[in-house]
Amino acid sequence: MTTKYASPSFGGLFDVDTKRESIQEIESIMSVPGFWDDTAKSQHIIKERTTLEKIVQTWDGLNKQVEDVRIMIELGAEAGDEEILAEVAQMNNHLQQGIEAAEFQRMLSGPHDRNSCFITINPGAGGTESQDWAEMILRMYLRYCEKKGWKTTITEFQSGDEAGLKSATFNVSGEYAYGYLKAEAGIHRLVRISPFDSNARRHTSFASMYAFPEIEEEDIDIKISDADLKVDTFRSGGAGGQHVNTTDSAVRITHIPSGIIVACQSERSQISNRGTAMKVLRAKLYEREVEDRKDKANEIAAEKKEIGWGSQIRSYVLHPYKMVKDLRTGVESGNPDAVLDGNLDDFVVAYLMGVRRNVGDVE
Repeated sequence: MTTKYASPSFGGLFDVDTKRESIQEIESIMSVPGFWDDTAKSQHIIKERTTLEKIVQTWDGLNKQVEDVRIMIELGAEAGDEEILAEVAQMNNHLQQGIEAAEFQRMLSGPHDRNSCFITINPGAGGTESQDWAEMILRMYLRYCEKKGWKTTITEFQSGDEAGLKSATFNVSGEYAYGYLKAEAGIHRLVRISPFDSNARRHTSFASMYAFPEIEEEDIDIKISDADLKVDTFRSGGAGGQHVNTTDSAVRITHIPSGIIVACQSERSQISNRGTAMKVLRAKLYEREVEDRKDKANEIAAEKKEIGWGSQIRSYVLHPYKMVKDLRTGVESGNPDAVLDGNLDDFVVAYLMGVRRNVGDVE
């Protein structure tokens, strides 16, 4: 007896054939004399080819696994060998995991999902309580980035009055950093016994986290006139010294037309700090431009409203019980210590997959 097995093709679903054609086109461009003269452009093209090759190799590997499973099924069915069929079950589970991982990667298909990004963190109302919670959030995302293998650089840090922070910005350098971290943007709520309350009462604190893709000048036409900038230099210091260099070269830039203020104090060179601050400004102006183009003012206002009750995306409860719950997806964890140590992938994957599927339902 022979079991019939139809091998699925992933190429159409994930448009692999088009990606193969794109790789060939890129290789043709690379063979043109003078390709290496423009270093920035050539590196951008090579990066694009590498990304496409990874996708094609992934799906070629999955299709090979499908063929291997098909052959093993036929062998097991013909021989009536239970051991072979048990091995088929293991192979099939491995294949399913690979398909799910590749499907998730397909979720990261936004125009800037592959980019590095900037993260800003701010406390809500509540003074020291919220400022301390904001620093806990900062540590959580720095640990998450470390686990993902991304490089982080804190570009701006303003210490809290007694503890924690009033604001912080850091750069995340790594492939798909923005694609992942945009899922975490919003208000985070903490419930705990306050370490700052002598009566050991329970407190609720809020902090916000927002992600902005790092935008290169050639990616979008963002015009920034020197006449629209107010540039101040200052000396970084205070309790934030453990996060940033203490120098006289910190830079704060105010974009007068928009009112956006950015700062950088991570480098010892004023020129380097200004360059990084301009990247942050460009990212924020791009984000604003996208919002304007899509005419989603009401939606954005709902997402980025006051840092307080009724607007949080996730709750972290440390007392009277231990629980972290994402209010958008319903994903829960009974181990808040692990979550606060950067174990966030369950929340990120659930949100990104859910968003994509909801979009698909509408389409």
